[in-house]
Amino acid sequence: MTVFLCGFMGCGKTTVGRIAAKKLGCGFFDTDDLIVEDQKMTIPEIFEQKGEPYFRKVEAEIVKSMCGRSAVIACGGGAMLNPDTAAAAAKGGEVVFLDVPFEVCYERISGDSNRPIAAGSTKEQLKERYDQRREIYLKHSTIRIDFIGSPMETAEHIAAELRKLRRV
Repeated sequence: MTVFLCGFMGCGKTTVGRIAAKKLGCGFFDTDDLIVEDQKMTIPEIFEQKGEPYFRKVEAEIVKSMCGRSAVIACGGGAMLNPDTAAAAAKGGEVVFLDVPFEVCYERISGDSNRPIAAGSTKEQLKERYDQRREIYLKHSTIRIDFIGSPMETAEHIAAELRKLRRV
């Protein structure tokens, strides 16, 4: 079973994803790490030298390549913005939205130079982006998880929701 975690930057996809993968007895991948490995450049370098559209194209290819794997995949915050990527993830697995309040995400991402969008945006711009993306995440997810507990509790909640769907 493939589980794609989506949500805004800083919502905890990587942290929770690693724990959830252990609980589910499968692999874990972070699409940002896979992109860096594939492109042999950091994400800020990709954005600066090749632009965001190029990054999104590579991201879409990576997400599609993960379909059908027994793994939890932490997708970048913008992965589900591409309708083709979102459709491939939904067809190839379960899409789980980690719904975390903006203020929590903002606290985690403010000042992070490895996040080009966050580094180049004001708090107000990020809040607007958060609001727009949240609707997209809701539209494309199979399961919505309120991330209000610890990463361990959130991972347990994901596993329980997947069991309800009889996916594990």
